[in-house]
Amino acid sequence: MSEPAGGTTPGLVVWLTGLVSAGKSTLARGAARKLADLGHPVAVVDGDELRRANSSDLGFSRIDRRKNVQRAAQLAAGHAEHGRICLVAVIAPYAADRAEARGGVSAGRFLEVHVNAPLTTCEQRDPKGLYARARAGELVGLTGLSDPYEEPPQPDLVLATHQHPVDVCVAQLVGAILQRLA
Repeated sequence: MSEPAGGTTPGLVVWLTGLVSAGKSTLARGAARKLADLGHPVAVVDGDELRRANSSDLGFSRIDRRKNVQRAAQLAAGHAEHGRICLVAVIAPYAADRAEARGGVSAGRFLEVHVNAPLTTCEQRDPKGLYARARAGELVGLTGLSDPYEEPPQPDLVLATHQHPVDVCVAQLVGAILQRLA
């Protein structure tokens, strides 16, 4: 990976992974606001938005999920190369794909965050009704139910969103990011 453009401080890719409705996007947006308030250049790559804007051609097969993660990783690496903190909120269910994403940025410039909430909590939150649709047989291949989710074996940070309020998790995330940047 090359040095940041224009001699800026190297950026950081913050990869938030977890089940549907674990809180990835909520935490990414909250942390982005706090970091921006502190004067840090920030970008957010949200999995739902990425699917709509850049990956509408992809389905949910393992190969298509991998391509989607690769696209997110490329966007994030580009932001990091230009000195931004890029918070990536995608399920990224496979460990190998997340490892590949880590390999696409400079050493020490990737922070893997497991947004950890049990399936029961995610199902209770379910703002899009995906779990309900999957349980009713209307949706096939939902990660955590009929498709696997490989939990990170050694994430840099675990945020237990079922045990702590959003503001506490955001503070923990921002703290870890600032520590990594130091």
